[in-house]
Amino acid sequence: MNRDSNSYTFLFATIMVFVVASSLAYTSISLKEKQNENVRKEQMQNILSTIGINTDRDGAENLYNEYIKQQLALTLKGVPDEEANAFKIQLGTEVKKPVEQQRFPLYVAEVEAQTFYIVPLRGAGLWNAIWGYIALESDMKTIKGVVFDHQGETAGLGAEITQKWFQDRFVGETIFDTDGKLVGIAVSKTNNDPNGLDKDDHEVDAISGATITGDGVTDMISERLAHYTPYFKLTQATPTEEVIEEIIEEVPAQEVVEETNTIAYQN
Repeated sequence: MNRDSNSYTFLFATIMVFVVASSLAYTSISLKEKQNENVRKEQMQNILSTIGINTDRDGAENLYNEYIKQQLALTLKGVPDEEANAFKIQLGTEVKKPVEQQRFPLYVAEVEAQTFYIVPLRGAGLWNAIWGYIALESDMKTIKGVVFDHQGETAGLGAEITQKWFQDRFVGETIFDTDGKLVGIAVSKTNNDPNGLDKDDHEVDAISGATITGDGVTDMISERLAHYTPYFKLTQATPTEEVIEEIIEEVPAQEVVEETNTIAYQN
């Protein structure tokens, strides 16, 4: 075949495209499992970081299994769905469902005899999606830690939500007011407490020049946490029946009658 002909050039280009495309497809498929594994471990890293456990990717799984005691997929009523795997829920897809069909992942951690509740977050920034995790202390209102990430926020502005100095502003803030109403945390450019000393103002200082991204963080926290308040209320309540059962197991029959009557009277 004449190498100077158009047909030869076309054939050569076609073969090269096929070879390169096949090579790229094979590489992508062969690395898919490794990529998924890295994403899974990075998710574990992010969850752990909200409770002050920092680790590299290789050590994430062991520490995750050590500190994360429960993975719950909650219904809108705050009841765990035993058939759903919380860790595998992708919020990017889940939030597109009708809210009554959504499942809300929750991770319960124990560190040095303290319990923490970790809630995944998903919202919208200026240009694209933002997401993260927020950990609450055992009182279910005080923030232990947060981590944020984004898909396309502006470098030096909205992208700064990934920086530790910004995330540290949330530590110790409370998400409920004194009446028990969920108010979340506002990222405010009019915050009168830039040093973050007032932990009951439900505000943190905004990032200069990143108002829309900050508003996205504010909305994301409030919108996501609102779905967990039924669970928090259920968990904080101690049914009388459970108290009675504990007493029955611990004291003789005669004392059970007396103590049970006392509890019934008090309630």
